[in-house]
Amino acid sequence: METASSLVDERTGSLIEIDPVKEAAARRKFDLYVLPVSVIFLVLSSIDRNNLGNARVFGFDEDIGLKDGQFGNINTLSSVCTILFELPWVLAVQRFGANKAIGTSFALWSASTLGTAFIKNYPQAIVCRMILNAAEAGLAQGFAYLFSTIYPRELAGKRIMTTNLAQCISGAFGGLFAYAVQEMGARDGLEAWRWLFIIEFLITVFVGGLGWIFLPKSAESAWFLNAEEKETMRLKKLRDTALRGDDKLDRKWIRIALTDPFVWLLGTAFFTSSVAINGFGVFCPTIIEGLGYASLQVNYMTIPIYVVGAVSLVIQVYFSDRLKQRAAFIVGCCVPVAVGYLICVGSANAHAGYAGMFVLVLGLYPISTLAVTWISTNLSPDSKRAIGMPLAYSIGNISAVVSSQLYPTQQGPRYIQGNAISAGLTVVAGFLYASCWLMLKRRNARKTNLIAQGATTNGLEGDMSLDTMYIL
Repeated sequence: METASSLVDERTGSLIEIDPVKEAAARRKFDLYVLPVSVIFLVLSSIDRNNLGNARVFGFDEDIGLKDGQFGNINTLSSVCTILFELPWVLAVQRFGANKAIGTSFALWSASTLGTAFIKNYPQAIVCRMILNAAEAGLAQGFAYLFSTIYPRELAGKRIMTTNLAQCISGAFGGLFAYAVQEMGARDGLEAWRWLFIIEFLITVFVGGLGWIFLPKSAESAWFLNAEEKETMRLKKLRDTALRGDDKLDRKWIRIALTDPFVWLLGTAFFTSSVAINGFGVFCPTIIEGLGYASLQVNYMTIPIYVVGAVSLVIQVYFSDRLKQRAAFIVGCCVPVAVGYLICVGSANAHAGYAGMFVLVLGLYPISTLAVTWISTNLSPDSKRAIGMPLAYSIGNISAVVSSQLYPTQQGPRYIQGNAISAGLTVVAGFLYASCWLMLKRRNARKTNLIAQGATTNGLEGDMSLDTMYIL
């Protein structure tokens, strides 16, 4: 049985009362209008970014004259742009609203996708892909930030999950789409891989452009809410101000976020676990081809792998939200990831390597989804979240720089070095995530002890205060 929540607005002295039924009804509209848009945007951006790996299978390297480790260099430099631009994009979402910030990102990455179709050489490839990654850098974190301000902490995971669910969808659809384009072959003087990006651009502009219309600037001004629902979200914002803070970035929280050990520890853990996911996303087609399968088989053989990954992601995030547990699921997911990569290391059999990928995707995507959910829903107020969340994510994305160098062509077909490093770092990640759990558990214990002693404050603000407990 739900009851109305109430809180005194200290600025006006009035009582804030929100009917939970009305609040849930407003949230359902965000699920209907905004959540699908986030999936669409993230699927399109992931396809545009990751299909460079599929393009490589049918001649990208040879057509623009790449040599040695130059393909890896393209991904490395592009990843640097992702790291550098994540924080600015999240701050832009906070400052200007999701519709303007994410809309600008959409326009830039669409143009870069089209530009990829017409590159002629190595330097052009670097420039074009760096722009694309810089434009896409804030999408996942921008949506994660937006969802963390709309939904309660115990419901945020299922929404933030859209980031990796989109990667699974794009992995499956991208492989199928690339296979269809490959079958089409060269036309009108353009190689098949160039048509891959031209068609992707057309789809992105049309579908993404329609999705852009649905993005609101803020929760309380969303066009799809009626007057009563807007008032409900306005009151919710006032109710949450004590925890979330005001819309304007308060500079004092920059220092607090930068000095919070949890941000750095989780970011480091995210780095060690993300080497596996970044390497998998960019090089999965290359790995399968290296294991001895024909190039035409590579693109459609990735599809069932991503389907398994998507199912595992949905199930584990659902139970993580329901049980209000993050660490247990994250640490548990490190096991199949490490085992899957070790199968590829330990066996030269192509079928064993392919089977290993089904094992590793059981844990691959839930790790990053739950890690982002963990930090985005535990940091408060919004000013601290807007700094700490993308900072931890940027530390994690340094892994893309490492991943892009782990699978050089000359180390095929088994890529023992890359798979072994991915497995080892995943084991390290398990211990680091467990350390994050221990840190937050101790913080909660100290708060509980003070409250038991009758304390009303510990002299700290935001998530460090006695007003909230961390989700473990």
